[in-house]
Amino acid sequence: MNSGELVDSFVVPVHPHTVLAPEKNEGWGKLRQAYEEAAKRIEDSGADLLIIYSTTWPSVIGHQIQADPNPQWVMVDHDFHDLGSIEYSFNIDSQFAHAWNEANKKRGLQSRTVSYQGFPIDVGSVVALTLLNPDNKIPAVIVSSNVYSNRSETTVLAKACLDVIKSTGRKAVAVTAMSLSNRMFTENIDPKEDRIHSLKDDEWNLKILEFLSEGRLEDVSQLSRTIHQQIRVQKVVTFKPMWWLSAMNDNRNNLTGEVLAYEALHGAGGAVVHLNPTPSGVGDKEYDEDDIEVFGGERGVLDVVEEPESPLENKSNGPDLWEPTDAEGSVNSDAAPKPVGAYPHARRVGNMLYLSGVGPRQPGTNSIPGGPIHDENGAPCNYDIKAQTHAVIDNISRILEEAGSSIDKVLDVTSFLVDMDRDFQGYNEVWAETLGKVGPTRTTLAIRALPTPIAVEMKVIAQI
Repeated sequence: MNSGELVDSFVVPVHPHTVLAPEKNEGWGKLRQAYEEAAKRIEDSGADLLIIYSTTWPSVIGHQIQADPNPQWVMVDHDFHDLGSIEYSFNIDSQFAHAWNEANKKRGLQSRTVSYQGFPIDVGSVVALTLLNPDNKIPAVIVSSNVYSNRSETTVLAKACLDVIKSTGRKAVAVTAMSLSNRMFTENIDPKEDRIHSLKDDEWNLKILEFLSEGRLEDVSQLSRTIHQQIRVQKVVTFKPMWWLSAMNDNRNNLTGEVLAYEALHGAGGAVVHLNPTPSGVGDKEYDEDDIEVFGGERGVLDVVEEPESPLENKSNGPDLWEPTDAEGSVNSDAAPKPVGAYPHARRVGNMLYLSGVGPRQPGTNSIPGGPIHDENGAPCNYDIKAQTHAVIDNISRILEEAGSSIDKVLDVTSFLVDMDRDFQGYNEVWAETLGKVGPTRTTLAIRALPTPIAVEMKVIAQI
């Protein structure tokens, strides 16, 4: 028997809109067309096995592999049941599933197969197999995404899969069913108004897709920790499929990549990406992770390294922080600093949004970009007003996005400066670069002090 190989890889979105409602939104229709193009390319590849790694099938005790040769049911998405249901009947390669399970165990992983009637197939797998393999011509296998596995464990999972592909002579296609960004709207929206929920998410989505279009899959895997720390919704499962897919492709950076579509799915980022193993000529990069062959038991999710505190970002010694209040109409965000009293980050009234005073303190650390205006003993510090002003506007943007608004919908701003003579020029320059381009009305007041050692605070009114 000839040695098997991975002949293609794809990234595909998980939400049911592409199956049930592609006509309701132009972007959903584009994703559906991209899915159909991917299906054609898979058929043309001569593949005889589809391997689905789905982030919407979470597991806790090791990895689970679907081994029922013909799972049949009706899938109704728990969030989007109003779109309808998807009947499915899949052709699962039970023999491969059991072989992969054994290969996982040989490499030190916790693993088991699932094979009983009525076990529900997750939405990501249902969508992927319905659109990529509509006639069930190609047998498939589905594996869960363990919510606590680290990169080493995920890499070993891929290597065990490759063991079976090679030993059985299969021509396999690896598919990761996943979202890019995961921040979704928490209220019903008009389908025609769908968009990526967060500007920061959109920036990172586009950066990921830029890398993938160049075939730099391993670079995306290496970037995962940085992205995890910066996107507004820190969802680790977003990057496990990239770890798995990179390991399935020998952690290479010189694949031939093509983004077939990128669109919003109820605020989340959905993309169809083709990653062919043919070398692109872009170049490669040394794989700088431990190239582990057998998993030994370390189960840290992400090795987040706390950076040493900069002298310009000392933590505040101001009043105690409070959890924001949550009365009717309140809008609060984990991506904004906690308040110093019993009030929400914002209040929604009709289509208007009223923000509480917003300063530059950072969520989580309570540090002050540009440094505090005085130390814990009250001695003055040489702070950076521009850095503080930028941080205030960033915090405002996060709160607005949480409410379904954005910085370009700001109508009125009242700014408070502790030292008008010293800081007005720097503050005004940042304003001109940011909010000044939006054009809200503005009032700037000189005040004696603020509750925390910051130099600037803004109170905002915006539309939703």
